[in-house]
Amino acid sequence: MVNNNDSEYLNFENNNELELSALSPEFFLKEAERYPIIDVRTPAEFAQGHIPGSINMPIFSNDERAVVGTLYKKHGRNSAVLKGLEFVGPKMADFAREANRLAVADKVLVHCWRGGMRSGSMAWLFRTVGLRATVLEGGYKAYRASFRKMLEEQKWRFIVIGGPTGGGKTEVLKELEKQGEQMLDLEGLANHKGSAFGALGEAEQPTSEHFENEIHARFRRFNPERIIWVEGESHSIGKVYIPDNLFEMLMQAPLVMYNIDRSLRVERLVRDYGCFDKELLVHSVLKIQKRLGGDRTKEALNALEKSDYHTVADITLKYYDKGYSKSLAKRNKPMLVLEEAKDEPAKVAEKLIKEFKYVHNRY
Repeated sequence: MVNNNDSEYLNFENNNELELSALSPEFFLKEAERYPIIDVRTPAEFAQGHIPGSINMPIFSNDERAVVGTLYKKHGRNSAVLKGLEFVGPKMADFAREANRLAVADKVLVHCWRGGMRSGSMAWLFRTVGLRATVLEGGYKAYRASFRKMLEEQKWRFIVIGGPTGGGKTEVLKELEKQGEQMLDLEGLANHKGSAFGALGEAEQPTSEHFENEIHARFRRFNPERIIWVEGESHSIGKVYIPDNLFEMLMQAPLVMYNIDRSLRVERLVRDYGCFDKELLVHSVLKIQKRLGGDRTKEALNALEKSDYHTVADITLKYYDKGYSKSLAKRNKPMLVLEEAKDEPAKVAEKLIKEFKYVHNRY
């Protein structure tokens, strides 16, 4: 875990040049639609979470920042600054060359953790070589706070699509987007489908911090006057967590229940997961063996050995359906129920859009 409580070692609050070329998160992100963002924090800080699309140009390595931070705490600002200059001096020409390469119309955006010495120093360097450099006021910390402010100050209109596992809710969301609706694909941003099998075929999950940043980026494209469709999720999706304030909003949002026949759900699960290596499937089954019970787990593993994926899907659905029934009790009563005889996400999306005006008027 990155410790972001270290000092930025120098305060630029009285530097008029910096004040004139520093922007609040809202305007900084608008500028980022045209100009590149250079994040000068350490690789470890960047890996923990960063503004999506930003480029890491660390003024200090992880070890260098630890040394400077220790000096600041033990011996004060001057010792820390001198050691920082010792580290940074040999890198300055490379920083300038890289910034010139990245710049658009001779302009770059720069930030560090709190808008202190790191971003101020790098912006000074870039300006020295003829670039226009704008700093994020308050740094990455202010950027993070801006999303919480966005959620609190706007009235967001969510409709949650719920339903048992295997119904194809994610496909319905994608079809809604194709047909012009706003949707938030939390599982897509989390790189996880939300079950014991959810990591199969997915890229490595982000940190919870960066997951929130990706959600923030998505929200910046939303019109708060329009409905945002989202799938019902647990608080955690794999190893990442939906931000608390957003999760509470989704729990209180209107709910649409969508379901297809159980046999169709079994077929969908076989289609989605039967293509994976058996060892991976065995590992996924074993994740839920305590809840499945010994006999059910053994039955599922035997079926896997025989490539009987339909039996495996049927056994796991019994577990997931039971769990879903419990979680449903925590949500609002459904305002719309769709029971479909066929697995046709596009047509379900069309039906939801037809209901949209009715739902919107009641919301």
